[in-house]
Amino acid sequence: MASALAASGEDSLIARYFRPLATDPGAFNLDDDAAVLKPSGDDIVVTTDAVVEGVHFLSGDPPETIARKALRVNLSDLAAKGATPSGFVLTLALRAVDDIWLKPFAEALGQDATHFRCPLLGGDTVSTPGPLMVSITAFGRVPSGGMTRRSGAAAGDRVFVSGTIGDATLGLQILTRGKVADAVARDLKGRDFLIERYRVPQPRLALADIVREHASAAMDVSDGLAGDLAKLCNVCGVSAAIDIPSIPLSAAADDLVSRQVVGVETLIAGGDDYEILCTVPERSAASFAQKARLAGVQVSCIGGVVAGSALPKFIDRDGAELALQQLSYSHF
Repeated sequence: MASALAASGEDSLIARYFRPLATDPGAFNLDDDAAVLKPSGDDIVVTTDAVVEGVHFLSGDPPETIARKALRVNLSDLAAKGATPSGFVLTLALRAVDDIWLKPFAEALGQDATHFRCPLLGGDTVSTPGPLMVSITAFGRVPSGGMTRRSGAAAGDRVFVSGTIGDATLGLQILTRGKVADAVARDLKGRDFLIERYRVPQPRLALADIVREHASAAMDVSDGLAGDLAKLCNVCGVSAAIDIPSIPLSAAADDLVSRQVVGVETLIAGGDDYEILCTVPERSAASFAQKARLAGVQVSCIGGVVAGSALPKFIDRDGAELALQQLSYSHF
């Protein structure tokens, strides 16, 4: 890990907080300038995402949840590609070296690295006068030629999504004192559930092999279901028709929709779901759903791929198309 803090200070920081996480022999105990991933005949899948204070997490969020989110958003990408995690490198931009913050951050990161079998391989620590930033590049493996790409969907394929949609954007509204905060003030269980969904994504790695074996195209939902589906369809040169009542909602989200606190548009255009969105040929749809159930992950068929280049349509229970003012969260 290279130096931007004073060398002795950075060496001490690395030794204290991050060397215990570097359990892979190829990390060389973080004593070198690079790491080694041993060849196995598989393809290496590489993905990178940064989480930035004020953009992807709030300044008051616990360091534990920031660490987990930083790693898990990358693991979500690997899952959608059908890849098994192999390791990650970390870049951490800090305003100050603060033991009260770094200790729980490193502990949570280490716990997730162990749980998901994705050890730290190396990285960099830097000082910054700006917002806190955590950038992770994760590596995964797939059989040669086996990565599931965004391209490949064809008319007639079924559209599936894992988990539930819209919880994270509701959790963010609660934390930023939006109208949802007042609506769930008496429902502490629902409130905590939605906040947790925003702060700590659940990468669907249990679906990785199943996606690779069945899906014609896949990506994770990070910027909103509507916008990410539009991205996938654009790459594939197709469109889609989505049945709004089939979009899976948690009990907490469904309650807010039924009370008209928020509309469905808020849920499908909000970011941070980190669920898997994929298309599956009709002949494989039943097998995909059955294997996902056996893996313990909820998946829902929410519509189908259709020919054309128009934006995907979201159809309500009366057959009317929902007019979307915004497709997804935008970073710029």
